[in-house]
Amino acid sequence: MALAFYGKDPNNPGNNCPAVFRDHATGDFFFQGETVTDPEILSRVAADSPILDTESVVRLPARMIEIIMEACHGGLQQAPRSV
Repeated sequence: MALAFYGKDPNNPGNNCPAVFRDHATGDFFFQGETVTDPEILSRVAADSPILDTESVVRLPARMIEIIMEACHGGLQQAPRSV
């Protein structure tokens, strides 16, 4: 699997996550971010979509919308940078 890296949070002082990746062979998205532990948020998410033991809820800040949209519109043929 070759993941295409789209970008990281431009305002993260540690130059690490959150980040957005996409597998252009399958079209699947991969989001690296802060794991949500707030019980209220988890309860709200689980009310609409139960969270399995193998799943987690990840937060991506709104300022990453351009990176997320680039990954969405990037198509399945081109990969900006492979990881």
